[in-house]
Amino acid sequence: MKTTIKHLSDTKVELTISLTPSELADAEKVALVKLSKDVKVAGFRKGKVPLAVAQKNVDPLKLQEQSLDDAVSKAVASAFIEEKIQALDRPAVEIKKFVPGETLEFTAEAEILPKVTLGDYKKLKASASEKVTISAKEVDAVIERMREGMGEKKDVNRAAKEGDETIIDFVGKKNDVPFDGGTGNDYSLTLGSKSFIPGFEDAIIGHKPGDTFDIDLMFPTDYHVEELKGAPVSFTTTLKAIKELTPATIDDEFAAQNGPFSTVAEMKADIKKGLTEQKQREITDKLKDDLVTQLIEVSKVPVPQILIEDQAKSIEQDFERNLMYQGLSIDEYLNTQKFKDKDEWIEKEVKPTAMKRVQAGLALAELSKVEKIDATTDELKDHIELYKKQYGNNPEALKQFDDPEVQRDIANRLLTEKTVDRLVELNKK
Repeated sequence: MKTTIKHLSDTKVELTISLTPSELADAEKVALVKLSKDVKVAGFRKGKVPLAVAQKNVDPLKLQEQSLDDAVSKAVASAFIEEKIQALDRPAVEIKKFVPGETLEFTAEAEILPKVTLGDYKKLKASASEKVTISAKEVDAVIERMREGMGEKKDVNRAAKEGDETIIDFVGKKNDVPFDGGTGNDYSLTLGSKSFIPGFEDAIIGHKPGDTFDIDLMFPTDYHVEELKGAPVSFTTTLKAIKELTPATIDDEFAAQNGPFSTVAEMKADIKKGLTEQKQREITDKLKDDLVTQLIEVSKVPVPQILIEDQAKSIEQDFERNLMYQGLSIDEYLNTQKFKDKDEWIEKEVKPTAMKRVQAGLALAELSKVEKIDATTDELKDHIELYKKQYGNNPEALKQFDDPEVQRDIANRLLTEKTVDRLVELNKK
């Protein structure tokens, strides 16, 4: 077999492969074995016909086609392995010359894993921001939310005011016809939460339990439901109850109810520590993202189109699944973000994200090789255990971690994490 290589681009290669008569003869033998299983000859059981007999009874055209297929398949696999070229998809084959039993020449074109050339990854410009500081105001804001969460709610018979929790029934109508999603019964609404469209909560203020009234509003022009954008509507609303919230008192007893604290001072110190760790994680995560972005910028990272398409498809599926969990459709999202259609969203938002992810993956994979970073069996085992803890004692969910493919995915994530950590270490300022 003779192979010549032509690089069509940084991510695509074309191999021209020629086979000798002896290699074609070997392929014909393999093809004959396959076809002989279906040959019917008197005196022989099906599948037991000797090859010499089968050769005289097999369809010559079928034998030629099978021989050609087998010769090409074996030659393509062997050529890419011998030349140490990693194809990312099934090579596209084009026959250039074929004389049965004498010669075969064809081309095999495929996208390949590209060569990544790293820049000076030890002198990147990204650095962590200033030292983390937590103000007393931030701590007090957390405590205030805790006060409200543990506060006492009691029914009151007075006019509603901001901060009250109200229980309401409502029916929304457009042109006197109820519209989808516009009806609620025994709905709990805290006035001032801005959970409803502008004006709705304000219109409840001043009313007392038992009042029924109409709230005439206009939907925002950027509302996510097309038929309601900028539409005038009316909500017939009944205020059934008002609950007044009395926040809990901040004292040592309050502190003890919220953790292993003896005093308010201990509780505040713990809150400050938690906020500091959270903000530090955010700073570290941003530093990692910035360093990976700069690694891509200083390096040469060709991106195969097939990897972009695969990543874009994955992003699209994950995004639509997350929208579904939020009770939204992709069409509603496209409307709110002013995209003309789904194709425009994919071109402007999905593919650029896919491009960056693929480049990051390729660059970090190359960096892990250069820096000789690896994940040990024990590290992988510990990492899998961390994932398992997220599922508690759910036997069905835990089964997935026995899947070799899932384990490979976790191993890849672990290797990526270790490589990014190494990048941070190399660029400490």
